[in-house]
Amino acid sequence: MAEEKILGRLPKWPRKALNNSVIAAEQAYRKRSGLPLLTDADIEALKAGLQMSWETDGGSATSSAPATSAASAPAVIATPTATAVATAGFSPEVEKWLAAGKKWSKSAIAAEQARRKRNNLTPLNDAEITALLGEPAGTGSAAPVASASQAPAAPSRPAPAQAAKPALPNVPQIARTGTATRYVGTPAVGTSKAAAAGGISGVGPEETPVDQRRRRLVWSAVVAFLGTWLIAFFRFFLPRTLFEPNTVFKIGYPTDYSLGVDTKFQQKYRIWVDRTPDRLFVIYARCTHLGCTPDWKPSENKFKCPCHGSGYDSEGINFEGPAPRPMDRAHIEIAADGQIQVDVSKLYSWPKGQPSHFDDDGAFLKGV
Repeated sequence: MAEEKILGRLPKWPRKALNNSVIAAEQAYRKRSGLPLLTDADIEALKAGLQMSWETDGGSATSSAPATSAASAPAVIATPTATAVATAGFSPEVEKWLAAGKKWSKSAIAAEQARRKRNNLTPLNDAEITALLGEPAGTGSAAPVASASQAPAAPSRPAPAQAAKPALPNVPQIARTGTATRYVGTPAVGTSKAAAAGGISGVGPEETPVDQRRRRLVWSAVVAFLGTWLIAFFRFFLPRTLFEPNTVFKIGYPTDYSLGVDTKFQQKYRIWVDRTPDRLFVIYARCTHLGCTPDWKPSENKFKCPCHGSGYDSEGINFEGPAPRPMDRAHIEIAADGQIQVDVSKLYSWPKGQPSHFDDDGAFLKGV
Protein backbone atom coordinates (compact mmCIF):
# COMPACT_ATOMS: atom_id res chain seq x y z
CA MET A 1 0.00 0.00 0.00
CA ALA A 2 2.93 2.37 0.73
CA GLU A 3 4.14 1.97 -2.83
CA GLU A 4 0.69 2.71 -4.27
CA LYS A 5 0.51 5.90 -2.24
CA ILE A 6 3.91 6.96 -3.54
CA LEU A 7 3.17 5.95 -7.12
CA GLY A 8 -0.26 7.59 -7.10
CA ARG A 9 -1.79 6.79 -10.48
CA LEU A 10 1.50 6.11 -12.24
CA PRO A 11 1.94 2.59 -13.69
CA LYS A 12 4.43 0.34 -11.93
CA TRP A 13 7.87 -0.31 -13.28
CA PRO A 14 8.63 -1.43 -15.97
CA ARG A 15 6.78 1.26 -17.92
CA LYS A 16 7.23 3.11 -21.18
CA ALA A 17 8.00 6.82 -21.49
CA LEU A 18 5.14 9.11 -20.40
CA ASN A 19 4.13 12.32 -22.15
CA ASN A 20 3.65 15.74 -20.62
CA SER A 21 -0.16 15.48 -20.33
CA VAL A 22 0.00 12.27 -18.25
CA ILE A 23 2.67 13.73 -15.96
CA ALA A 24 0.65 16.96 -15.51
CA ALA A 25 -2.46 14.95 -14.65
CA GLU A 26 -0.45 12.97 -12.08
CA GLN A 27 0.83 16.18 -10.48
CA ALA A 28 -2.72 17.56 -10.25
CA TYR A 29 -3.92 14.30 -8.70
CA ARG A 30 -1.12 14.41 -6.12
CA LYS A 31 -2.05 17.96 -5.16
CA ARG A 32 -5.66 16.99 -4.59
CA SER A 33 -4.76 13.83 -2.66
CA GLY A 34 -2.02 15.38 -0.51
CA LEU A 35 0.71 13.09 -1.93
CA PRO A 36 4.31 14.21 -2.43
CA LEU A 37 4.75 16.00 -5.76
CA LEU A 38 7.07 14.63 -8.43
CA THR A 39 10.45 16.30 -8.46
CA ASP A 40 12.22 17.53 -11.58
CA ALA A 41 14.38 14.41 -11.56
CA ASP A 42 11.25 12.21 -11.37
CA ILE A 43 9.67 14.07 -14.29
CA GLU A 44 12.79 13.66 -16.43
CA ALA A 45 12.92 9.93 -15.59
CA LEU A 46 9.24 9.46 -16.52
CA LYS A 47 9.68 11.32 -19.80
CA ALA A 48 12.79 9.24 -20.64
CA GLY A 49 11.14 5.93 -19.67
CA LEU A 50 13.64 5.30 -16.85
CA GLN A 51 13.11 3.99 -13.33
CA MET A 52 12.72 6.64 -10.64
CA SER A 53 15.28 6.55 -7.83
CA TRP A 54 12.77 6.03 -5.01
CA GLU A 55 10.91 3.14 -6.64
CA THR A 56 13.34 0.60 -5.16
CA ASP A 57 12.27 1.76 -1.68
CA GLY A 58 8.65 0.85 -2.35
CA GLY A 59 9.46 -2.69 -3.34
CA SER A 60 9.05 -2.25 -7.08
CA ALA A 61 11.26 -4.10 -9.51
CA THR A 62 14.72 -2.65 -10.10
CA SER A 63 15.27 -4.20 -13.49
CA SER A 64 14.65 -1.95 -16.51
CA ALA A 65 14.07 -4.83 -18.87
CA PRO A 66 10.52 -5.57 -20.08
CA ALA A 67 8.53 -8.51 -18.80
CA THR A 68 9.78 -11.90 -19.95
CA SER A 69 7.83 -14.69 -21.58
CA ALA A 70 5.56 -17.13 -19.76
CA ALA A 71 8.28 -19.78 -19.70
CA SER A 72 10.67 -17.54 -17.76
CA ALA A 73 7.99 -15.96 -15.53
CA PRO A 74 8.35 -16.71 -11.82
CA ALA A 75 6.25 -19.67 -10.73
CA VAL A 76 3.40 -19.15 -8.32
CA ILE A 77 4.10 -20.97 -5.08
CA ALA A 78 1.16 -21.84 -2.87
CA THR A 79 1.69 -22.44 0.80
CA PRO A 80 -0.84 -23.25 3.51
CA THR A 81 -0.52 -19.65 4.75
CA ALA A 82 -0.79 -18.03 1.30
CA THR A 83 -3.77 -15.68 0.88
CA ALA A 84 -3.56 -14.87 -2.84
CA VAL A 85 -1.51 -15.60 -5.90
CA ALA A 86 0.71 -12.88 -7.38
CA THR A 87 0.06 -11.99 -11.01
CA ALA A 88 2.92 -11.09 -13.35
CA GLY A 89 2.65 -8.59 -16.23
CA PHE A 90 -0.56 -6.88 -14.98
CA SER A 91 -0.71 -3.10 -14.55
CA PRO A 92 -2.17 -1.68 -11.30
CA GLU A 93 -5.15 -0.36 -13.24
CA VAL A 94 -5.99 -3.80 -14.63
CA GLU A 95 -5.58 -5.36 -11.18
CA LYS A 96 -8.17 -2.93 -9.80
CA TRP A 97 -10.57 -3.85 -12.57
CA LEU A 98 -10.07 -7.55 -11.91
CA ALA A 99 -10.59 -7.00 -8.19
CA ALA A 100 -13.93 -5.34 -8.94
CA GLY A 101 -15.06 -8.60 -10.60
CA LYS A 102 -16.60 -6.92 -13.66
CA LYS A 103 -16.52 -8.91 -16.90
CA TRP A 104 -15.53 -6.81 -19.92
CA SER A 105 -16.88 -7.16 -23.45
CA LYS A 106 -14.81 -7.10 -26.62
CA SER A 107 -16.19 -3.68 -27.60
CA ALA A 108 -15.17 -2.27 -24.19
CA ILE A 109 -11.67 -3.74 -24.63
CA ALA A 110 -11.43 -2.12 -28.10
CA ALA A 111 -12.52 1.25 -26.71
CA GLU A 112 -9.92 1.03 -23.92
CA GLN A 113 -7.19 0.17 -26.43
CA ALA A 114 -8.17 3.19 -28.55
CA ARG A 115 -8.09 5.46 -25.48
CA ARG A 116 -4.61 4.24 -24.56
CA LYS A 117 -3.39 4.78 -28.11
CA ARG A 118 -4.69 8.38 -28.13
CA ASN A 119 -3.07 9.13 -24.76
CA ASN A 120 0.21 7.43 -25.68
CA LEU A 121 -0.21 4.81 -22.94
CA THR A 122 0.89 1.17 -22.92
CA PRO A 123 -1.79 -0.97 -24.63
CA LEU A 124 -3.35 -3.96 -22.89
CA ASN A 125 -1.45 -7.17 -23.51
CA ASP A 126 -2.99 -10.53 -24.39
CA ALA A 127 -2.88 -11.75 -20.78
CA GLU A 128 -4.74 -8.67 -19.53
CA ILE A 129 -7.33 -8.93 -22.32
CA THR A 130 -7.89 -12.63 -21.53
CA ALA A 131 -8.31 -11.90 -17.84
CA LEU A 132 -10.70 -8.98 -18.43
CA LEU A 133 -12.84 -11.03 -20.81
CA GLY A 134 -13.05 -13.82 -18.23
CA GLU A 135 -11.90 -16.50 -20.69
CA PRO A 136 -9.95 -19.57 -19.50
CA ALA A 137 -6.16 -19.21 -19.60
CA GLY A 138 -4.10 -21.18 -22.09
CA THR A 139 -1.59 -23.98 -21.55
CA GLY A 140 0.97 -23.41 -18.87
CA SER A 141 -1.20 -21.06 -16.85
CA ALA A 142 -0.90 -21.10 -13.12
CA ALA A 143 -4.24 -21.41 -11.34
CA PRO A 144 -4.70 -19.30 -8.24
CA VAL A 145 -4.22 -21.22 -5.03
CA ALA A 146 -5.79 -20.07 -1.81
CA SER A 147 -7.12 -21.71 1.30
CA ALA A 148 -10.80 -21.18 1.94
CA SER A 149 -10.22 -20.96 5.69
CA GLN A 150 -7.40 -18.45 5.27
CA ALA A 151 -8.93 -16.40 2.45
CA PRO A 152 -8.48 -12.65 3.04
CA ALA A 153 -11.22 -10.08 2.73
CA ALA A 154 -9.97 -8.96 -0.68
CA PRO A 155 -11.26 -11.12 -3.58
CA SER A 156 -8.74 -13.37 -5.34
CA ARG A 157 -7.72 -12.70 -8.97
CA PRO A 158 -6.92 -15.26 -11.66
CA ALA A 159 -3.29 -15.47 -12.68
CA PRO A 160 -2.43 -14.78 -16.33
CA ALA A 161 -1.34 -17.69 -18.50
CA GLN A 162 0.80 -15.63 -20.83
CA ALA A 163 3.54 -13.16 -20.17
CA ALA A 164 3.12 -9.53 -21.13
CA LYS A 165 4.25 -8.53 -24.58
CA PRO A 166 7.27 -6.28 -24.86
CA ALA A 167 6.38 -2.59 -24.56
CA LEU A 168 6.07 -0.52 -27.72
CA PRO A 169 9.14 1.51 -28.71
CA ASN A 170 9.36 4.93 -27.13
CA VAL A 171 7.59 7.70 -29.02
CA PRO A 172 9.91 10.68 -29.62
CA GLN A 173 8.96 13.57 -27.38
CA ILE A 174 8.88 17.22 -28.42
CA ALA A 175 11.39 19.30 -26.52
CA ARG A 176 9.75 22.30 -24.83
CA THR A 177 11.62 25.33 -23.61
CA GLY A 178 10.77 28.26 -21.40
CA THR A 179 10.01 28.85 -17.75
CA ALA A 180 7.12 26.97 -16.18
CA THR A 181 4.28 29.10 -14.83
CA ARG A 182 2.67 28.28 -11.50
CA TYR A 183 -1.06 28.81 -11.02
CA VAL A 184 -3.14 29.07 -7.89
CA GLY A 185 -5.43 26.08 -7.49
CA THR A 186 -5.63 22.99 -9.63
CA PRO A 187 -6.05 23.63 -13.39
CA ALA A 188 -8.25 21.32 -15.43
CA VAL A 189 -6.50 18.28 -16.85
CA GLY A 190 -5.93 18.56 -20.58
CA THR A 191 -5.67 22.35 -20.65
CA SER A 192 -2.57 24.40 -21.36
CA LYS A 193 -2.39 25.46 -17.70
CA ALA A 194 -2.31 21.86 -16.46
CA ALA A 195 1.11 21.26 -17.99
CA ALA A 196 2.49 24.43 -16.44
CA ALA A 197 1.04 23.50 -13.04
CA GLY A 198 2.87 20.16 -13.28
CA GLY A 199 6.20 21.91 -13.76
CA ILE A 200 6.24 21.54 -17.54
CA SER A 201 6.84 24.59 -19.69
CA GLY A 202 4.45 25.46 -22.49
CA VAL A 203 4.96 27.35 -25.75
CA GLY A 204 2.26 29.70 -27.07
CA PRO A 205 1.44 30.49 -30.72
CA GLU A 206 4.11 32.36 -32.63
CA GLU A 207 3.56 35.84 -34.02
CA THR A 208 3.45 35.57 -37.82
CA PRO A 209 3.27 38.29 -40.51
CA VAL A 210 -0.05 36.84 -41.69
CA ASP A 211 -1.63 37.40 -38.26
CA GLN A 212 -0.29 40.96 -38.19
CA ARG A 213 -1.77 41.74 -41.61
CA ARG A 214 -5.13 40.32 -40.57
CA ARG A 215 -5.23 42.46 -37.45
CA ARG A 216 -4.32 45.57 -39.42
CA LEU A 217 -7.08 44.84 -41.94
CA VAL A 218 -9.69 44.37 -39.20
CA TRP A 219 -8.68 47.55 -37.38
CA SER A 220 -8.66 49.53 -40.63
CA ALA A 221 -12.22 48.40 -41.36
CA VAL A 222 -13.34 49.37 -37.84
CA VAL A 223 -11.74 52.82 -38.07
CA ALA A 224 -13.25 53.45 -41.52
CA PHE A 225 -16.72 52.45 -40.30
CA LEU A 226 -16.55 54.69 -37.23
CA GLY A 227 -15.11 57.58 -39.25
CA THR A 228 -17.94 57.40 -41.79
CA TRP A 229 -20.57 57.51 -39.07
CA LEU A 230 -18.78 60.44 -37.38
CA ILE A 231 -18.78 62.45 -40.61
CA ALA A 232 -22.48 61.67 -41.16
CA PHE A 233 -23.22 62.80 -37.60
CA PHE A 234 -21.60 66.22 -38.07
CA ARG A 235 -23.10 66.62 -41.56
CA PHE A 236 -26.53 66.45 -39.93
CA PHE A 237 -25.94 69.83 -38.27
CA LEU A 238 -24.87 71.65 -41.44
CA PRO A 239 -27.49 73.83 -43.24
CA ARG A 240 -29.11 72.46 -46.36
CA THR A 241 -29.13 75.03 -49.16
CA LEU A 242 -30.16 74.96 -52.80
CA PHE A 243 -27.89 76.65 -55.32
CA GLU A 244 -29.89 78.09 -58.21
CA PRO A 245 -28.33 79.31 -61.46
CA ASN A 246 -27.43 82.93 -61.82
CA THR A 247 -30.31 85.16 -62.90
CA VAL A 248 -28.06 87.43 -64.99
CA PHE A 249 -26.27 85.84 -67.93
CA LYS A 250 -25.15 86.49 -71.51
CA ILE A 251 -26.57 84.77 -74.58
CA GLY A 252 -24.22 85.97 -77.36
CA TYR A 253 -24.33 88.73 -79.94
CA PRO A 254 -27.46 90.06 -81.72
CA THR A 255 -26.11 88.90 -85.05
CA ASP A 256 -26.24 85.29 -83.81
CA TYR A 257 -30.05 85.27 -84.11
CA SER A 258 -32.24 85.30 -87.18
CA LEU A 259 -35.96 85.99 -87.53
CA GLY A 260 -38.16 83.66 -85.53
CA VAL A 261 -37.94 81.76 -82.24
CA ASP A 262 -34.61 80.35 -80.98
CA THR A 263 -34.97 77.60 -78.31
CA LYS A 264 -31.29 76.72 -77.59
CA PHE A 265 -31.43 78.24 -74.10
CA GLN A 266 -34.73 76.63 -73.07
CA GLN A 267 -33.14 73.83 -71.01
CA LYS A 268 -30.33 75.92 -69.47
CA TYR A 269 -32.05 79.23 -68.69
CA ARG A 270 -35.75 78.56 -69.46
CA ILE A 271 -35.99 81.31 -72.07
CA TRP A 272 -36.72 81.73 -75.78
CA VAL A 273 -35.02 84.38 -77.93
CA ASP A 274 -37.58 85.85 -80.32
CA ARG A 275 -36.59 88.17 -83.19
CA THR A 276 -39.06 90.12 -85.27
CA PRO A 277 -38.32 92.59 -88.11
CA ASP A 278 -38.26 95.58 -85.74
CA ARG A 279 -37.09 94.25 -82.34
CA LEU A 280 -35.45 91.40 -80.36
CA PHE A 281 -36.85 90.27 -77.01
CA VAL A 282 -36.64 87.29 -74.61
CA ILE A 283 -39.74 85.34 -73.52
CA TYR A 284 -39.63 83.67 -70.08
CA ALA A 285 -40.81 80.06 -70.72
CA ARG A 286 -43.48 79.80 -68.04
CA CYS A 287 -47.17 79.29 -68.68
CA THR A 288 -49.30 81.94 -66.99
CA HIS A 289 -51.91 79.34 -66.06
CA LEU A 290 -50.14 77.07 -63.54
CA GLY A 291 -46.44 77.57 -64.33
CA CYS A 292 -45.69 74.68 -66.71
CA THR A 293 -43.10 75.02 -69.47
CA PRO A 294 -44.76 75.21 -72.91
CA ASP A 295 -43.29 73.62 -76.05
CA TRP A 296 -42.53 75.45 -79.29
CA LYS A 297 -44.35 73.92 -82.26
CA PRO A 298 -42.56 75.16 -85.43
CA SER A 299 -45.05 73.43 -87.75
CA GLU A 300 -47.95 75.26 -86.08
CA ASN A 301 -45.99 78.46 -85.33
CA LYS A 302 -47.15 78.59 -81.73
CA PHE A 303 -46.29 77.66 -78.13
CA LYS A 304 -48.38 74.84 -76.65
CA CYS A 305 -48.56 74.06 -72.92
CA PRO A 306 -48.51 70.25 -72.35
CA CYS A 307 -50.29 70.51 -68.98
CA HIS A 308 -53.69 72.07 -69.80
CA GLY A 309 -53.54 72.98 -73.49
CA SER A 310 -52.93 76.73 -73.32
CA GLY A 311 -51.79 78.18 -76.66
CA TYR A 312 -49.57 81.22 -77.40
CA ASP A 313 -48.51 82.75 -80.70
CA SER A 314 -44.86 83.26 -81.74
CA GLU A 315 -44.60 86.42 -79.57
CA GLY A 316 -46.01 84.69 -76.43
CA ILE A 317 -49.52 86.19 -76.63
CA ASN A 318 -52.21 83.77 -75.40
CA PHE A 319 -55.06 82.94 -77.73
CA GLU A 320 -56.45 79.60 -76.55
CA GLY A 321 -56.84 77.50 -73.43
CA PRO A 322 -57.07 78.54 -69.79
CA ALA A 323 -54.03 80.88 -69.82
CA PRO A 324 -55.28 84.28 -68.50
CA ARG A 325 -52.57 86.51 -70.05
CA PRO A 326 -49.46 86.48 -72.27
CA MET A 327 -46.16 85.02 -71.09
CA ASP A 328 -43.69 87.41 -69.39
CA ARG A 329 -40.62 88.89 -71.03
CA ALA A 330 -37.17 89.22 -69.36
CA HIS A 331 -35.07 92.35 -69.07
CA ILE A 332 -32.55 92.61 -71.92
CA GLU A 333 -29.68 94.98 -72.74
CA ILE A 334 -26.36 95.20 -74.57
CA ALA A 335 -23.34 94.58 -72.33
CA ALA A 336 -20.01 96.42 -72.59
CA ASP A 337 -18.49 93.66 -74.71
CA GLY A 338 -21.36 93.85 -77.21
CA GLN A 339 -23.17 90.69 -76.08
CA ILE A 340 -26.81 90.45 -75.11
CA GLN A 341 -27.22 90.35 -71.31
CA VAL A 342 -30.43 88.90 -69.88
CA ASP A 343 -31.81 89.38 -66.34
CA VAL A 344 -34.66 86.98 -65.54
CA SER A 345 -35.08 88.45 -62.06
CA LYS A 346 -36.79 91.44 -63.70
CA LEU A 347 -39.81 90.48 -65.84
CA TYR A 348 -42.22 92.55 -67.93
CA SER A 349 -45.83 91.36 -68.03
CA TRP A 350 -49.19 92.25 -69.59
CA PRO A 351 -51.78 91.81 -66.81
CA LYS A 352 -55.29 90.88 -67.85
CA GLY A 353 -57.39 93.99 -68.49
CA GLN A 354 -54.46 96.36 -67.79
CA PRO A 355 -51.86 98.18 -69.92
CA SER A 356 -48.96 96.17 -71.34
CA HIS A 357 -45.36 96.63 -70.21
CA PHE A 358 -43.89 94.96 -73.29
CA ASP A 359 -42.96 98.40 -74.70
CA ASP A 360 -41.06 99.54 -71.61
CA ASP A 361 -37.35 100.25 -71.82
CA GLY A 362 -35.42 97.05 -71.23
CA ALA A 363 -38.21 94.75 -72.43
CA PHE A 364 -36.72 94.59 -75.96
CA LEU A 365 -33.83 95.69 -78.17
CA LYS A 366 -34.60 97.84 -81.18
CA GLY A 367 -32.56 98.28 -84.30
CA VAL A 368 -30.08 95.51 -83.66
